[in-house]
Amino acid sequence: MHDEPLLTIDRRIVPINGARNLLETARSAGIEIPTFCYHSEMSVHGACRLCLVEVEGMGIVASCSTQPAPGMKVRTNTEEIRRLRRTAVELLLANHQQQCTTCGKSAACQLQRIARRVGVDQVRYKPTQSKQPIDASTPSLVRDPNKCILCGDCVRACDEIQGIGAIDFAHRGAAACVAPAFGKTLSEVECVYCGQCAAVCPTGAVMPRDHTAEVWRLLEDPAKKVVVQIAPAVRVALGEMFGGKPGEIETGRMAAALRALGFDRVFDTSFTADMTVLEEAHEFIERKQAGGPMPQFTSCCPAWVKFAEQFFPSLLPHLSSCRSPQQMFGALAREVLPEQLGCRPEDLAVVSVMPCTAKKYEAQLPKFSRGGRPEVDYVLTTQELGRMIEEAGIDFDRLQPESLDMPLGFKTGAGVIFGTSGGVTEAVLRCAAERLAGVRLESVEFHQVRGCEGVREAEVVAGGATLRLAIVHGLRNARTLAKKVLAGEVTYDLVEVMACPGGCVGGAGQPWADRPETRRQRAQGLYMADKMLDLHKSQENPMLAECYSQWLGEVGGPRAHHLLHTEYQSRRRIGGANLVVLDAPEKLRVSVCMGTSCLVRGSQTLLRQLLDLVAREGWHDRVQLEATFCFEKCDRGPTLQIGPRVLHRCTLDAAWQAIRDAVGEAAAATS
Repeated sequence: MHDEPLLTIDRRIVPINGARNLLETARSAGIEIPTFCYHSEMSVHGACRLCLVEVEGMGIVASCSTQPAPGMKVRTNTEEIRRLRRTAVELLLANHQQQCTTCGKSAACQLQRIARRVGVDQVRYKPTQSKQPIDASTPSLVRDPNKCILCGDCVRACDEIQGIGAIDFAHRGAAACVAPAFGKTLSEVECVYCGQCAAVCPTGAVMPRDHTAEVWRLLEDPAKKVVVQIAPAVRVALGEMFGGKPGEIETGRMAAALRALGFDRVFDTSFTADMTVLEEAHEFIERKQAGGPMPQFTSCCPAWVKFAEQFFPSLLPHLSSCRSPQQMFGALAREVLPEQLGCRPEDLAVVSVMPCTAKKYEAQLPKFSRGGRPEVDYVLTTQELGRMIEEAGIDFDRLQPESLDMPLGFKTGAGVIFGTSGGVTEAVLRCAAERLAGVRLESVEFHQVRGCEGVREAEVVAGGATLRLAIVHGLRNARTLAKKVLAGEVTYDLVEVMACPGGCVGGAGQPWADRPETRRQRAQGLYMADKMLDLHKSQENPMLAECYSQWLGEVGGPRAHHLLHTEYQSRRRIGGANLVVLDAPEKLRVSVCMGTSCLVRGSQTLLRQLLDLVAREGWHDRVQLEATFCFEKCDRGPTLQIGPRVLHRCTLDAAWQAIRDAVGEAAAATS
């Protein structure tokens, strides 16, 4: 007798196995129901209406929002369901820009795939929407509203995974669209360029910005020496673009492909990840011994750094001053490679291959430039590299593996595991714990910091001291933890933050993956690569020791600090004009900050209350109320400006008293 609750799907007996809905139940039985808007790690949205099934006694329902029950009889592929799905896809296609052959999502587009699957061979409906402008304002992402199907995946990823809400639904009915606040571009709002919106978008409505044309031009310029660095997470995902399995280590064939494309040298970002470990561990030990500021937050992820600069400027002293491995490589390459390669500094071009769209933003920051030129010229994603290999006609599967170039291609396992959540912490521990204890570590694996949970805590004893650690991925989780740190609710020594789910292996520049298992397989591939290397601790990298001896001096020293470290700044989160809520020209101007930090502290409620008071007092002709961004005092909200006066942690009573005083002073001055 079977104790597991069962139901019937398409005449098959299927166990429920704790599934949240009929869609997951069907998938567990190998029955794939089409859907645009369902992601197991986000809330159920039910917008696309493609996952319809017929349940006996219930009729046609959405499988994503219907809970399984014992004894249910479900059909997923009736004639009526097929007709409804075809109609839904046709309606989407009617308003969709159908330039598929020139779309960057072509061949990976879920709309194409589902249209083919449900049998759409014509579109019977006329478009009702006019062409909208493309937003190409950021160095990382391009948003094309003409390809949006209103599934809401990007909106939920930005809100539920990252906790930012840089884009949302706007307008109603036929005018409904997805857009940043107040009709701004992505570069003008609080977007951190993590690209998770692009990672979940089923069409080409949000895409990583493409820089392949610029890189091709570099490779074709005979005056240029073009070098490339490859990030750890790329080696366990690139093969997926050519039919390989997630987690397969493709370092050798990737090196061969890059040389075939025309790159003069192929290096490994894992080398400068090892360098980051030495610098960050040195900084950590200094902070620990000096008593702060603690905890030390990692600084490898540019989306996290931008998030901290925007939302938690008071945490900036806690961020490690180390540059990311990408930018350490850029600085080092500019310093040493022109002489090694026999070229003028201006003829050296540095390209990165990264799993991340925020790296494109990071590379063009003015602080990471030399003589007005970026230290890293261009950043390609894993997807872009795959497309370049295809474009060049290279048969990836038939390539013979090749070695990376030395010395900047040599790495230890510590540098390789940087690409997964917990990897930076473990790599730093392999160095810091050994130095704190004063003895050589025999066991280098710290399994307590590994895992896939969004927030993990661990304790490690080193040199008689207990180190408290936190590992976070996903910026919504980072926000929650940062608030607790600032409030004194939790105490840590080291906090690792990565913006993307699972860390860099889940970056938006990686091949499309709709299930968490893909990220886990990629992470396992990095741990396997670590095991296959002879050295596992950054401090044992002989090429790194030689690099410090020849060019950088001592770890943490003046020369190393100049080239390998950086500073941070508080950033405005949204640009442009204020939103006038109550207009009274030439009267008292009252501005209420609507930045996220002020918003969560009650500024929206405060604005409503002030509107009510102004109406009750009949002061419409005396007071101009407006919502504004941003006073850059994010830790002291809600913030108001009343005339020239700025009030922090403002209450309704304090605001109204200040308004009354200002109105009274203006009236006295007039009389």
